[in-house]
Amino acid sequence: MKNYLFVYGTLANEYAPPEIAETVKHLKYIGEGFVFGRLYDVGEYPAAILDDSKQTKIFGRIYQLPTEPNVLQKLDDYEEFYSLDSPQNLFVRKRTTVFSKSGNKLIGWIYEYNKKVKPSSLIKSGDYSEIAA
Repeated sequence: MKNYLFVYGTLANEYAPPEIAETVKHLKYIGEGFVFGRLYDVGEYPAAILDDSKQTKIFGRIYQLPTEPNVLQKLDDYEEFYSLDSPQNLFVRKRTTVFSKSGNKLIGWIYEYNKKVKPSSLIKSGDYSEIAA
């Protein structure tokens, strides 16, 4: 079974900081896509909050994860995801429905922000690349 990862910010190749850039190179680019939710600018990186209302979208990229388990562990470490029940998580890795630009639907991992966000920091377009440039 293939595992996918939806990224919307600093895990995208051109935005990856040095501490995770080598790991990100192991991800296989599949294409552009979106998930339903809201995207916030929390400073050095964006923060996704999933939303089942399907009123707003977060745009990003879909990658296929390699079979080596240490890649996902390195991504978890970078995103400060320790376990599902840890209150210290900065992000929580969750499975969600990802929609590809070509119209396909798949299930993939996403890192959802696990802290409070300021409504004023909403990225209305849902696209981090518009503010990161």
